Amino acid sequence: MFVLCMSLFSQEKYPFQDSDIPLEERIDDLLSRLTLEEKASLMLYSNPAINRLGIPEYNWWNESLHGVGRAGKATVFPQAIGLAASFDKDLLFQVATVISDEARAKHHAAIALGSYEQYTGLTFWSPNVNIFRDPRWGRGQETYGEDPYLTSQLGVAYVKGMQGDDPNYLKTSACAKHFVVHSGPEESRHRFNAIPHEIDFRETYLPAFKALVDQGVESVMCAYNRLYGEACCGSPYLLNSLLREEWGFKGHIVTDCWAIDDIWLRHKITDDPLVATTMAMEAGSNLNCGYMYKNIVEVVRKGSVSEEKVNELLRPLLRTRMKLGLLGVDENDPYQNFDPNILGSEEHRKVALLAAQKSMVLLKNDNQVLPLKSEELHKIYVTGPTANDLTVLLGNYNGFNASLVSFLEGIIGRANPGTVVEFNQGTLLNSGENINGTYHAADSDVIIACIGNSRFLEGENGDALLNEHGGDRMDIALPENQIAFLRKLKEDAGKNPLIVVVTGGSAIGLEEVKELADAIIFAWYPGQEGGNALASILFGDYNPAGRLPITFYKSVSDLPAFEDYSMENRSYRYFTGEALYEFGYGLSYAEFEYVQLSIQKDSPDRLEVKCMLRNTSSRDGEEVVQLYIREESDRIMKPLKTLKGFQRILLKAGEEKEVVFLVQVEELKHWDVQSQDFIINNSQFHVEIASSSSIVHLMQSIDIKE
Repeated sequence: MFVLCMSLFSQEKYPFQDSDIPLEERIDDLLSRLTLEEKASLMLYSNPAINRLGIPEYNWWNESLHGVGRAGKATVFPQAIGLAASFDKDLLFQVATVISDEARAKHHAAIALGSYEQYTGLTFWSPNVNIFRDPRWGRGQETYGEDPYLTSQLGVAYVKGMQGDDPNYLKTSACAKHFVVHSGPEESRHRFNAIPHEIDFRETYLPAFKALVDQGVESVMCAYNRLYGEACCGSPYLLNSLLREEWGFKGHIVTDCWAIDDIWLRHKITDDPLVATTMAMEAGSNLNCGYMYKNIVEVVRKGSVSEEKVNELLRPLLRTRMKLGLLGVDENDPYQNFDPNILGSEEHRKVALLAAQKSMVLLKNDNQVLPLKSEELHKIYVTGPTANDLTVLLGNYNGFNASLVSFLEGIIGRANPGTVVEFNQGTLLNSGENINGTYHAADSDVIIACIGNSRFLEGENGDALLNEHGGDRMDIALPENQIAFLRKLKEDAGKNPLIVVVTGGSAIGLEEVKELADAIIFAWYPGQEGGNALASILFGDYNPAGRLPITFYKSVSDLPAFEDYSMENRSYRYFTGEALYEFGYGLSYAEFEYVQLSIQKDSPDRLEVKCMLRNTSSRDGEEVVQLYIREESDRIMKPLKTLKGFQRILLKAGEEKEVVFLVQVEELKHWDVQSQDFIINNSQFHVEIASSSSIVHLMQSIDIKE
């Protein structure tokens, strides 16, 4: 097959195969040669070969949420929510660059085998930029958290790294998903109708998608659910009026998998699959993940859709394939040569280690029990259900690697050779009356208990094998057996320090854990280097600076109903209760001082905010400086404050640096229902420089008039 296709390509007998011809002319040429049946086949995610034209088969479905997914050997980075906890745009770009390098290497290796299997292509259905509005959502781990600004900034960095910077070619194709207002419940996602307030829709749910469209993301995936009664993949308002006309989106729209089925089978907007197909086409869905676009020939012949509409929908798909160099041998493609030896290379492993280190959040450190002094430890007791469990490194939509490092392995590898490291699992992940091994706590210098959730307890509908609620968590507390285990450990430990390492992809109710533990590290799902990253933090080789991209509530009693898509009393922007750990929170082994805040308009449309940051400790460290805006006005549904800038800054012991934020006045506008536009009232704004959404170091007010 491969030899045949290469032979056909090498003939260069059709203009669409000639990359020296302008792109739109190539598309016109190919469209003129395709039959209606062939056009329809190219609008399904699994494209058959069209041998008469030298077009090979192609499968559009690929995943790269935190590494090339589901395709064998690849570098596995922290789950997306962990990457968000880094608060580091440069890191996201670096991670995405590694992912796209490996994607190209894997693709070219597959083609050399004559393989066109799913998960070998260059079109990736990542990132997930839905807002993580409720910690019960099992797929929240795939997102960059609860804040629209943070999600936008990190999503843009990811897209840049994935798509490259060539003006004519794509390194890979990224996809903003799931469009839009999609964040659970998982069990009802195929029939759910989200009805957010218009202000929440514009100010919370849309900004990240708009930012990625402005960046030039190649693809957008429409969601399973309905929005305001319309199925997202059959909504002319969402896909045409908003996405293409208002925002100017030029790429292709792919349906979530089997979402067109939902229109007639579960949403029951129609009972006719042909009508559902027509609705998706007329709304603007270009590519069908599923089988429903097999109906295209029939709906055209019945007159429901014109062949001109088919051409209009197919054009962006052909454009994407040509920009990826997938239609013809393209010697001008700058992304052709990536050696498969880079897959999981030592250089990429170092990036995975750095990403895992930057993702972990130190939540508690009483009496500076951390970092550990390895030369003083005779015995370390490592225990807990996640200590030697490789699955907690992965999260979902993951790749694989032959060298995954568990927490236990990382600790053993870093501990002093003369130190005894004892291990006992102690308890199961979420069940079992038996608790054992706690007696080791009495004669150990330190106890490291690894607990939390895993992909078996939270995830996408159908994936979390130990979950009875479609992947969502109806209670954000840890399983009771894990808490009972910690109580027994604490009792047996006496005065010996108890360090708790928590895994998970969401906020967890840690109120009792906070009381029992001397130190807490939230490790997320940290990727292949999770064990080494944890050990480097425990022993002080790396100074943690991760921050929470979500609010940690005390319990579900703090939360509105899961099905309620209003942002009222959700996230740091609107939550009026007392959080266990607030958005942006995280500790360091270093200490920092903030001084000399100044604010001025450096242009009519931009604010320049400056301050000085000093490392007042004897240890090098990073600080995540956060800029929040509070609006002083009487407008309805006003956030308590909102993030408008963040920088992760490395300072040596005793060093100081000037921190500069540039804030566009445009970013301070809010949605006005009456004018149907973003506006600024004659308002006073309070600018806060902070180390979390609740820990404000400097504040100054400024009047902004439009």
